[in-house]
Amino acid sequence: MPLTPEQFAEIEALRAAPRPTLRAVSEGMEAHLYRAHEVLDHGFVRVIDYMGDDAAIVQAARVSYGAGTKHVSNDEGLIRYLMRHWHSTPFEMCEIKLHVKLPVFVARQWIRHRTANVNEYSARYSILDREFYIPAPEALAAQSTVNNQGRGALLQGEEAARVLEILKGDAARCYDHYEQMLSQEGQQGLARELARMNLPMNVYTQWYWKTDLHNLFHFLRLRGDVHAQYEIRVYAEAIGRIVKDWVPLAWKAFEDYRLGGVTLSAKAVDCLRRRLAGQEVTQETSGMSKGEWREFAAVWGE
Repeated sequence: MPLTPEQFAEIEALRAAPRPTLRAVSEGMEAHLYRAHEVLDHGFVRVIDYMGDDAAIVQAARVSYGAGTKHVSNDEGLIRYLMRHWHSTPFEMCEIKLHVKLPVFVARQWIRHRTANVNEYSARYSILDREFYIPAPEALAAQSTVNNQGRGALLQGEEAARVLEILKGDAARCYDHYEQMLSQEGQQGLARELARMNLPMNVYTQWYWKTDLHNLFHFLRLRGDVHAQYEIRVYAEAIGRIVKDWVPLAWKAFEDYRLGGVTLSAKAVDCLRRRLAGQEVTQETSGMSKGEWREFAAVWGE
């Protein structure tokens, strides 16, 4: 179960006591407050708090004279300009605080984005739940033969069943030993901060994660990419759906210029110009490495 009974009770209590506010609110985001979006088999993402909206981005960019009588169409154009020209500080005026439940190995990949404030569940003070991420059959894949960081073909039949059995068995056995070390009848038991070392990387943890929109967009661009690891990509996709409702104008610009756009090197631009002029360009005459040429060819449509 993604949410505990205590967390459900907390959410219901907060929902039952709405408060009037004079601060700017995003109607799209208000619908997400205290709602848990399930991810993977036991994980979730939920919004705890947020600050700002599309208007806050525009206000920061026009700090000398404020929003004034500008129309929404002008605001959208300004946001697109800011995104197109890689401005960052106006987007930093918006912040979001998320409560995330995720496997430890995903958390260790996630934490590499150091532009956030994080407070994680402490296994020194509390006992971790018996919850583990076990991949669905469609997520069980072999190592890619062309990408050291990627996956290849799906495991099939007996091999897939054998791997799943190992994952389930090892997780259960490690947790059994974790419990046994914590408390033995007539014995003191091992300290929690030591016993936790025996838990596998697919055990679930939780944290509060607060960041601004500029750095969140950077996270989503990397972790929502099709080449990102599936287990973190589904979290990025869930967060992306929330952000789309929170700041729709900024999200539209982000989709256009970041998710749907490409960045070309000076060499790639030169090759593009030569091709448009009718000249034949090959990898040997481009000045690019094989990897660069392969990426450029994908953009060009070859």
